[in-house]
Amino acid sequence: MILVIGAEGMLGRDLMALLGERGQGVDIAEIDITSLESVLQVISARKPDVVINCAAYTDVDGCESNTEKAMSVNGEGVGYLAMACRDNNILLVQISTDYVFDGSKGVPYVEDDAPHPLSVYGESKLAGEMNAGFSPEHLIIRTQWLYGIHGKNFVETMLRLGAEKDELTVVDDQVGSPTWTVDLARAIIALVDNGCRGIYHAANSEYCSWNGFARAIFAEAGLEVTVKTMTTTELNRPAPRPLYSTLDCSRLEKDTGFQPQSWRSALKEYLSARSLL
Repeated sequence: MILVIGAEGMLGRDLMALLGERGQGVDIAEIDITSLESVLQVISARKPDVVINCAAYTDVDGCESNTEKAMSVNGEGVGYLAMACRDNNILLVQISTDYVFDGSKGVPYVEDDAPHPLSVYGESKLAGEMNAGFSPEHLIIRTQWLYGIHGKNFVETMLRLGAEKDELTVVDDQVGSPTWTVDLARAIIALVDNGCRGIYHAANSEYCSWNGFARAIFAEAGLEVTVKTMTTTELNRPAPRPLYSTLDCSRLEKDTGFQPQSWRSALKEYLSARSLL
């Protein structure tokens, strides 16, 4: 049995749908990952073979002013899960992020590149990666720029704003791979089913800037919106962001045979699925 923690979240719900009868889910009402007692109670009661941790504090700017919460949820909480998994011979799957890198490499990051987070969020997620190592059986999956039907995300924000305005300004100097949570869920399952361990990168293939992503969203949705450019410096958000944090996912394909589709084709699928709701 595969236990999904954070099962009511954007990624968690897509994972549960794909896992079917193999999966069970818990969320914040059933488990508090910042409490070792709560974690041990749930793990001993459910007795899973695999734990996939989708729970996280993902407010990147909020983490800057809530360091204690970020470290508690994204760092220490993973350590508690790892201890419980270690003691019960369970595989721990930890979802991590491109924000563990500083974006200065200039080419896509591979799994063995040295992390150097710029923000509290990135630091807390790196702490989670390190703490996942308390469990000998662990799998760390870094991803980026997530969007999905079951949560707030950039696509939905652009569609809402595009329906209200005919002109928007979006940053053009941050580059990455927009990733549909359904495709990430498929990659996670492929890694688990193929017995993979260690660190893997999983994201939709090819890359763009946030500005380019916004333009594609409006084009696919048939909205006439002018998208102007701005820099990250001009945006002036509390948390620094890596400017070029694309992830090399060739290890995923080599070890599982799973090849993520391009971000543009994933966007088309997402908008098609969304229209059926």
